[in-house]
Amino acid sequence: MNPIDSIPYHLYFGELALHSSGSVTLTFSAIAIFLLVERVKRMNLILEGKDASDWNYRGEGAVNLVLGYCGSSPAFVGKVLRVQKVPRSESQHTTSKSILSRHECLLWNDTQELVTCSSKESLGQLFALHVMSPLLGSEHVDAGIRVLVSEEFLESIEKNVISQRPAWRVDAAKVNTLCDSALLISDHSVFHHGSLKEDLCIAVEIKPKCGFLPSSRFIDEKNAIKKSITRYKMHQVLKLHQKEISRLSEYDPLDLFSGSRERIIQATRALFATPQNNFRIFFNRSLIYGGLGGGMDDAAVSDTRETTEAFEDLLKGVIQAGHGLRLASFLELVGEAIFQSGVLSQLLEVQKFDSFDIEGAIHSYYDIISQPCMACKNLGNDEILRRYSFLHSLSLEESLKIVRDYLIAATAKDCSLMISFRPTKDGDSTSEYSSVFLESTNQNFDYKAYFIDLDMKPLKRMVYYYELDQKIVNRYMQMKNTDCSPCNPMSI
Repeated sequence: MNPIDSIPYHLYFGELALHSSGSVTLTFSAIAIFLLVERVKRMNLILEGKDASDWNYRGEGAVNLVLGYCGSSPAFVGKVLRVQKVPRSESQHTTSKSILSRHECLLWNDTQELVTCSSKESLGQLFALHVMSPLLGSEHVDAGIRVLVSEEFLESIEKNVISQRPAWRVDAAKVNTLCDSALLISDHSVFHHGSLKEDLCIAVEIKPKCGFLPSSRFIDEKNAIKKSITRYKMHQVLKLHQKEISRLSEYDPLDLFSGSRERIIQATRALFATPQNNFRIFFNRSLIYGGLGGGMDDAAVSDTRETTEAFEDLLKGVIQAGHGLRLASFLELVGEAIFQSGVLSQLLEVQKFDSFDIEGAIHSYYDIISQPCMACKNLGNDEILRRYSFLHSLSLEESLKIVRDYLIAATAKDCSLMISFRPTKDGDSTSEYSSVFLESTNQNFDYKAYFIDLDMKPLKRMVYYYELDQKIVNRYMQMKNTDCSPCNPMSI
């Protein structure tokens, strides 16, 4: 224990003085003030440069770097740290000072915690806590806490993990060393007892993507394919064309969100077959399957017999089945937990906040920012223009709701689900966690399910979403009209 922590609070203070007027003053000595400040700092969990070696690279998304704790401090055992990144093309100073724009303040006016937030690093946590948690259920959302970090800590992290990051992620962004805090959340890839001791645990991280087909009347007739083919499937064709993936995935989000046990298990098998950036497996908090940061290097990693054999051996202490049957049983376990928990049904409801589709919501966006609608600019069809004129006739409040709902849905479409499992001991009925029964092996497992990566989507991303949507549909239609095989990258 640090000597400062062992000093009783009453020894920090100087003398109490009772005045004739009846008032009381308390005088602090210089050393008392120093000790008090140092103790408060430690309570606030400040991470310094010397602490960087206790954090290792877990992965990353577009906005944050994820670090796992490997030290022995009780304050951090069982935690992961989300550190903000900054695009290399932007000024760190500009990025760190930007909070909400004037139009975003209008958009989130009903959530004052967001509007009054003075730190960009805190914005994501507040959004998860005050917007997404009530919608998805607080039992499945861990908003975390902010911890203070020094510039030296962030600089050391940048140097320590750069060799582990995917090259294209390194080229795109770096650690934002001007941040003064990071987000500390529970490590949901393990079960902890508040100490270094951990139970055996295997966990999956799934990025489900959009689980429904849009039906908005604002979808242009030339894009009607969106109403029958999932966004995920069409986007796969564009990614293959751009060489972001090496083959198309057979995963269908409609299966995962179907509510059918058989289709959900089918979806888990497809995710394992081609994980890309949608499926990862952790064993006792170590990543054992799937990519660290997405991209071409994550594709088709399950093709080798060695991969399957390695999994069969690893699962020996988890799944009580014969060699050659354990992997199939584990994927069945994942599907059974998703089916039984119903956790994706609530996520689907939030995704369906997008009732206008981006082809409708983009018009409301231009009304909010009071600029000419670029989506209407090149439309020559009078009937289509009349349809969109309805959106442009709405009140500001109605336009704000359309865009706000779209951005909330965008977060729900892009988040991840972490499900962790541990075998239960025979006769143990006191667990605080939910349980699932795997019929094929006659085993019970504790499990917990949490949504992660619930970041707020910036208002200015609306234009990007619209342009990407058009690229996805156009590329898919080109492939379809040329009657080429999407499985052949050369034909796309």
